[in-house]
Amino acid sequence: MRSLRDSWKYIFKNLWFVLPFAVLPAVFLALSLDYTAIYSFMHGFFSGEPRFGFIEYFRVWSFIRIDSWLGGIYTVFAFVSILFCSALMLAFVEKHMRIGKRSLSGVASGLKNVLFSAFLITLVYTALYEIWAIIFSAVIFMVSSIHVTALVYVLFIAAFLLFTYGLLYVVTVFYLWLPCRQMTGFGPYNAFLYSYRLMVGIRWELVLSYLISFVAALLLLGAASFAPEAVFRIVAIVVYVVLFLSFLIRMETAYFATDKLDREDILQSYREY
Repeated sequence: MRSLRDSWKYIFKNLWFVLPFAVLPAVFLALSLDYTAIYSFMHGFFSGEPRFGFIEYFRVWSFIRIDSWLGGIYTVFAFVSILFCSALMLAFVEKHMRIGKRSLSGVASGLKNVLFSAFLITLVYTALYEIWAIIFSAVIFMVSSIHVTALVYVLFIAAFLLFTYGLLYVVTVFYLWLPCRQMTGFGPYNAFLYSYRLMVGIRWELVLSYLISFVAALLLLGAASFAPEAVFRIVAIVVYVVLFLSFLIRMETAYFATDKLDREDILQSYREY
């Protein structure tokens, strides 16, 4: 779990520098959640009525809000803010780890180099998650048609574990592609091949760390759905700030570790900036 440990060590040490990059995406991701659908699902699940229609299940798991036009706008803003804020933060973190300077100077030029790659990976991960949400919603909708409620719960949990494992496994495939593009300048395909070879050595570590984060986030959001909507949104913002920071910074720390690159931010960690 070295990359997980290193990423959290970096976050705690540099929190006030990286936190601003995460706030805007977290706000719009929180607003992209369908509070009404999540509350109805959680209430039904824990009251012995886990059966809903396909659209209701999809509204629970998807970030594409279809309950209102305002929700759709939040979804678009979430995608755009993730794109630009992730590109800015990766440019900042990569510069800090590569040359040891924790400043915004030069980040703009780094942004130009990483923005298109950030757009591609954001698009890929968004598409993967939404495809997962559609298929998973369809499966649990079919499961909910079973008349034996106890069996519905068993199959629902089994389907959740299986589909979550599949999603997290696929996520690892592209995980080091973006920092590889940053550091090597390889073309998209060659960067994918090289980053995939690096990733294979830490795949199960990544899957486990994703699983911990994913389940913890779902538990917190599920519990918060029983609170008033304002409280739910605040909890969701905090959850997504943590997920945004940990996911992206782990991407950089894992790449530096697997490619055996020196990190100047560590070498200078005992000096004054």
